[in-house]
Amino acid sequence: MFVFQSWRVAMACVLTLAGILFLKPVCASARQRESNAVYAVRRARLAKQLDGPALLFGYTGKETNSEVARFEQEENFYYLTGHNEEGAALVILPEASKDAVSGQREILYLPPRDPVKERWNGPRIGPADPDVHERTGFAVVESFENLRGHLVKFAAASPVFYTLVPVANEIGYPHASVWNDWVRQAVPQARFASLAAWIAVQRQVKSPGEIAFLTRAMEASVDSHLEAMKIMRPGLFEYQVAARMQFVHRSEGCLDEAYAPIVGAAFYSTVLHYDALDQKIKDGDIVVLDVACAQDGYTADVTRTLPANGHFTARQKEIYEIVLAAQNAALAAAKPGMILGRSAANSLHNIAYDYIDSHGKDREGRSLGRYFIHGLGHHLGLNVHDVGERTRPLEPGMVITLEPGIYIPEENLGVRIEDDVLITETGAKLLTARLPRTVAEIEALMAQGRAERESPSVPGTPAKGN
Repeated sequence: MFVFQSWRVAMACVLTLAGILFLKPVCASARQRESNAVYAVRRARLAKQLDGPALLFGYTGKETNSEVARFEQEENFYYLTGHNEEGAALVILPEASKDAVSGQREILYLPPRDPVKERWNGPRIGPADPDVHERTGFAVVESFENLRGHLVKFAAASPVFYTLVPVANEIGYPHASVWNDWVRQAVPQARFASLAAWIAVQRQVKSPGEIAFLTRAMEASVDSHLEAMKIMRPGLFEYQVAARMQFVHRSEGCLDEAYAPIVGAAFYSTVLHYDALDQKIKDGDIVVLDVACAQDGYTADVTRTLPANGHFTARQKEIYEIVLAAQNAALAAAKPGMILGRSAANSLHNIAYDYIDSHGKDREGRSLGRYFIHGLGHHLGLNVHDVGERTRPLEPGMVITLEPGIYIPEENLGVRIEDDVLITETGAKLLTARLPRTVAEIEALMAQGRAERESPSVPGTPAKGN
């Protein structure tokens, strides 16, 4: 159905990165995952912190409308299980206790297979499959239909269930209240305590497999930005640039965007999460492109700012180079022990802000710090704004963004430069270093793209036009 389908299948057969194994594919697009042992270690770490049963549901609600949305697993559930199908649940008992029936302290619950549904949505893993233990990494796999009765038994030992307590923020758990109500119907005396913070501590430091997934998403995202630099020109609509970038993502095997693409020209370069993408790009515009993809659930986050006609004006260049220097200052200081947050001596944000605030002026002669209106960066992982406190000191294995920006609406001038960074033992590694950042590099690549459009690719064929 898709021209790159055979390529993706071939890659699924041969690619092994940093110890990554695959679930036995049930269809051509089976997601790659880490080895069962990696997920087991994560669950064991969590079990050590429990004094009552942990209960997680792997469900986000998207499967109920699968005609318009691909199923997306709840992040914490996926982090602990590697299971990417709907309708599952996980019980983890404290390290010192074991289930009296199974003799195990962790149980995966799966829905029974439904032949009719599978005719529509493809094969699923069922609790009675002969290879279910090998594929999931769980010694005990039960039918979801048994969970209600098991909860009654677990509650007899402890009425407190550690789960995902509903929260109202960007990285919330929208299904949590529904399932907690379901648990209360089975166990009216149930009380809930949150385990989200315990899982978040683990998620902030990435495994080698996670870094491999992130790097693949970043590589495809870099390629899409390189393509955008080559095609960018006045007369295109913002959505056309975004579509070309998304095509590159798909062509390299990334089936999902990390977030809704942001391509904003002129005034809309100053709107941080602009998503209309319906403006025609004009000569002299500055264009912010915040576009990246996700690979096997893990997200990149990359932003570049381009001159629509391939040449920065003097003012655009001035602001761009201030933002770039601020990013370079933060990158040079990034290392274990620093923080992303503000108001501390070890703050990377303050380093970038202080540079911006001490260089350049607006039309009124005021310093530019007032136009840096967001944080310097965030953690990356299963969510583009992944779990991670900005006040927690950085550690080796953390993957973050560094994305200073200046946004001056009165000048229709917004500049953001965003790169993805791995914290190492001694400093930081720029994972998106392949993508040009300097004015000279960007203008050179845009000139190359213009030359390719204007020059026939085959002798005797007409030029492609401007």
